[in-house]
Amino acid sequence: MGSRMEFWSEYLSSLLMGFLTTSELVAISAPLGIILGIALGASRVYGGIILGSFARGFSALFRGFPLIVTLFLVFFGLPEIGIYLPPVTSAILSFSLCSGAYISEYVRGAIMSIDQGQSLAAKAIGMTKLQEVLYIILPQAIRRAIYGISNEIVYMIQYSSLAFAIGVQEMYSVARTYNSLYFKSLEIFSLLAVIYLVLTALTTLFFKGLIRKLEIPSKAE
Repeated sequence: MGSRMEFWSEYLSSLLMGFLTTSELVAISAPLGIILGIALGASRVYGGIILGSFARGFSALFRGFPLIVTLFLVFFGLPEIGIYLPPVTSAILSFSLCSGAYISEYVRGAIMSIDQGQSLAAKAIGMTKLQEVLYIILPQAIRRAIYGISNEIVYMIQYSSLAFAIGVQEMYSVARTYNSLYFKSLEIFSLLAVIYLVLTALTTLFFKGLIRKLEIPSKAE
């Protein structure tokens, strides 16, 4: 009995530290990915040949191979050219780059779905192209893209577990270590699954509330 209590005491304590690390990864990577995605999505539509080509290439590159490859390239590859990043920083950079690539697709699609008549109206009242994009197009595009963005953040919570591969002591890494020591797979990973489920459920509820606030009221309302 004492041994079992000791196991749970140690595991829960370590899992809490892993939870904090997972939260740090997502809390920093998500905003960076969203900002990058909006910038890339807008660049693909309004960036001209140079910026547009760069944004298209970036999106194709980071959507074209697995996240684990990005993690290895950043953590193990960059030191070969003299750039050394700690594990957590490498994970944040990798998550931000990959999520930004996917979010850019949602933003680009949202921009393209906006009625072109609004651009003509902006020109008619003397707005510059930059003012049109910042004050008319992007606010509407972000509203329309928020569904896809919310899904990407939920995915990020789940794939944050891949950070264990470069030595980040997040939740999955902690569970994996304790399983190798105690061989209690059902208990260890069941609790881990519940925590991930709660995190994704809370994130989904948050974005549902945000979507309701950002929703444009219909004329009938």
